[in-house]
Amino acid sequence: MDVILQLALNGLAVGCIYGLVALGFVLIYRATELVNFAQGDLLMLGAFTCYMLVVWYGIGYWPAFALSIVFVGLFGALLDRFVLRRVLGQPQFTVVMLTIGLGAVFRSFASITWGSEIYSLPTPFSAQQTVIGGVSISHEYVSIIIGTVLLCAVLYAFFTRTRFGVAMQATSQNQLAAYYMGIPVKRVFSMIWGISAGVATIAGILLAPITLIDTNLGFIGLKAFAAAVLGGFGSIPGALAGGVTIGLIEMFSGAYLPLGFKDIAAYVVLLAVLVIRPQGMFGVLGRKRA
Repeated sequence: MDVILQLALNGLAVGCIYGLVALGFVLIYRATELVNFAQGDLLMLGAFTCYMLVVWYGIGYWPAFALSIVFVGLFGALLDRFVLRRVLGQPQFTVVMLTIGLGAVFRSFASITWGSEIYSLPTPFSAQQTVIGGVSISHEYVSIIIGTVLLCAVLYAFFTRTRFGVAMQATSQNQLAAYYMGIPVKRVFSMIWGISAGVATIAGILLAPITLIDTNLGFIGLKAFAAAVLGGFGSIPGALAGGVTIGLIEMFSGAYLPLGFKDIAAYVVLLAVLVIRPQGMFGVLGRKRA
């Protein structure tokens, strides 16, 4: 039982990271119908930015955390303003290839700027743990779970309680109608890309103490994309549920199934779910209002 609880805790924490990155996929897709395959690389840039501020410039962890979100969030908004906006209305294949190319550019930039070494981000939670009933609870894993819950609460309040959040929801439902109602659609798009990049940054910083930081950290976006599809592409609760599901599957398959199954178990479950329910666990067939 102790082993099961330990695996569940670790899987929940890792799944929260997948869910946060998947949330970025969903936010952009709901508003613009674009799929950003560079989302994982924004996570990598966020982790490197926080590392640079903390280690190179000696800024405290929490100020560096906040500054990293601001810097990468602004970068995400500018990315939409000067790059992604140019391909709106183009075939999906064009957007996919563009974002894949951007991801490669981000990785090359990170390699040039920070090198190809593996870095460790010091945090207030490093090497701290509490043992309860035989279960070792790492404070780093707990910080991931608490951070995810708080972020989801903030995003929920933003989207339901603020004028700009409601405008974002309206834009995601019908861009043309939102434009006729006076909503600045282009500004909304940039804001969504900024929020998505900020969410990816938070995920990268929370994940950094566990997996360490290198230029390949962004490939976690592939599993996050699978989480978004599993939960139902376009569903915000589905993104988080899909992420947690994949995280738990990975942990338990790695512990109880033969070597190598950990890397494919989540995708096997994804295929099985899509065969039974093509729209995913929380997805719906009709996402747009006429």
